[in-house]
Amino acid sequence: MSPPGRSQGEYRSAQHGGCLMCRLALQILWPAFLMAGVLEVLVFAVVDPSEMRWPGGVPIEASRQAIYTLAFLAFWGVTAASSAITALLLWNAEAVRPQA
Repeated sequence: MSPPGRSQGEYRSAQHGGCLMCRLALQILWPAFLMAGVLEVLVFAVVDPSEMRWPGGVPIEASRQAIYTLAFLAFWGVTAASSAITALLLWNAEAVRPQA
C-alpha cells in the first residue's frame, strides 16, 4: 500500500529506484568486487607473494598482506573498468537522449 498523496508507481520507484547513477555504479562495482575475489584466490593459489619480484629481478619489499591488498585492488579496478566499458557500450542513443 502506498502512502497518502503518492501513486503506487511513484512509491515503488522512490522505494526501489534510487538515483540512476548509484544503481549503475552498484551494477558495475558489485560483480567486479566478486570477480576480484575469485581472481585473488586463483592467482595466489599458484603464486607465493613472498617470492614475487619486480621486472628487474629485485624482490618486492612488502608484507604478504600488502601484496594481497594491492593485488585485490588492481583486480577490482580492471574488472570494474571492463564492466563499465560493457555498460557504456550497451547504452543506446535513446537511453541517453530520450525523444520528446
